[in-house]
Amino acid sequence: MAVQTTPRFDLNGQVAMVTGASRGIGRACALACAGSGADMIVGVRRAEDGRSLVAEIEALGRRALAVEMDLADLASVRAAIDTAHGHFGRIDILVNNVGIGPENLAEDVTEADFDYTVDINLKGTFFTTQAAGRLMIGQKSGRIINISSQAGSVTLRGESIYCMTKAAINHLTRCLAAEWARHGIAVNSVAPTFIWTDGTRPSLDQPDFHKHVLDHIPLGRIGDPIDVAGAVVFLASPAASLITGANIMVDGGWSVSGG
Repeated sequence: MAVQTTPRFDLNGQVAMVTGASRGIGRACALACAGSGADMIVGVRRAEDGRSLVAEIEALGRRALAVEMDLADLASVRAAIDTAHGHFGRIDILVNNVGIGPENLAEDVTEADFDYTVDINLKGTFFTTQAAGRLMIGQKSGRIINISSQAGSVTLRGESIYCMTKAAINHLTRCLAAEWARHGIAVNSVAPTFIWTDGTRPSLDQPDFHKHVLDHIPLGRIGDPIDVAGAVVFLASPAASLITGANIMVDGGWSVSGG
C-alpha cells in the first residue's frame, strides 16, 4: 500500500448537512463544503429560504436538498433528518450552525428569553446531533461540527445567557467526542469572534462598537463567514481524521489577549 504523503482537504463522496444555512455563516459553510466536493443538505426555516442556495450548490456540480427545520420544534428536526437520510441514504457530516443570542444585562433577562435561548442553542443542538448521531453510529463513521463562539471562552457584557450556552456547547462537544469515538465519529467545535453577517452588521457599522471590537482582536480585523467555513471544511476533511473533542478558535486572538 502506498504511503499517503499529502493531506486530503476535500470532501469528495461525502454528504454534509448544515443547519441555519440560508444566510451568513451557515450559507458560507454550505457553499464551502459543496465547493470541496460534498453533496449538501441545507436546513432552513422555510423551503423558499433555501432555493437560491440549492441553485448555487447545484451550479457547483453537487446535489442539494433543502429541508425545513425549526430547532424549537423537535418533531420538525427529526422529520428533517429522516427526509435527508431518505433522500441521500446517509449523512456523513453535520454542521450545527443555528444559534441565537438576545442581548440583555443579566439583571434584565426574562424567563422567556432565557428559555428560548437555551431551547435553541442547547436543546435544539443536542437533539439535532442525537438524530444525526444515531445514523452515524449505524454507518460507523461521521463528523459533527458545532458552531460555538468565542463567547464560550470569554465574557461579553450583556450576553451572559448566550455565553453560558456556548460554554455548554464546548463541553457537550468534548462529552460526545469521548462517547462516540468508538463508533468512528469525530465531534469538534469552531468558535468565531464577531463575523460580518446581516445580523451583526447594524452593530458593527457603528464606529464606537466597531473600534471596541477591533481593540480586542490582535489580528486587527473582524471576521468574514468564509473564515469560519475554512475551519469547518478542515474538520470535516480527511486531513483532520485524528482530531476530536477540539474547539478551534477563529477569533483573531481575542481569547488569548486578555480581552
